[in-house]
Amino acid sequence: MESICRNISLAAVALAVVAAAPAARAGLAPAEQAAVFKAAGFKKARGGQYMRCREDPPTASYLPGSIELEDLDGDGRPEAWFKESSISCYGNTAEAFVLLTRDDGGWRVLLDAVGVPVVRKAKRGGWPDIEVGGPGFGKFPVYRWDGKAYGARR
Repeated sequence: MESICRNISLAAVALAVVAAAPAARAGLAPAEQAAVFKAAGFKKARGGQYMRCREDPPTASYLPGSIELEDLDGDGRPEAWFKESSISCYGNTAEAFVLLTRDDGGWRVLLDAVGVPVVRKAKRGGWPDIEVGGPGFGKFPVYRWDGKAYGARR
């Protein structure tokens, strides 16, 4: 019975994540979405999906680019996370991400890495530290804001 409840809970969490993805994208008009994907290095493929990595042939591990909006620095304007998944392209971590912010010149890349981003509580200049995790038990790199860009600190 316990494993059934656990499986139902995991399915509910997965469904919530999938349901939230369109809502996050809904905050951007289609033209704005296209501009952000372009700034992140993604290209529109057949079927309207945005891709950065092309698997040949495609595998079941591939998930096309998706957008999540989050105001990381508290200025009232959300930053954009772009994530894509593929074991063939990104190895055991199976995920890559690009973090962008919008300024007067348009969208600009703050951090581009292979791994799973974890926003930490520590902040520098209003921006949180970002740990880039993956499989294994070793220390993962932590990127810190230096006033202009994110740089690896560990």
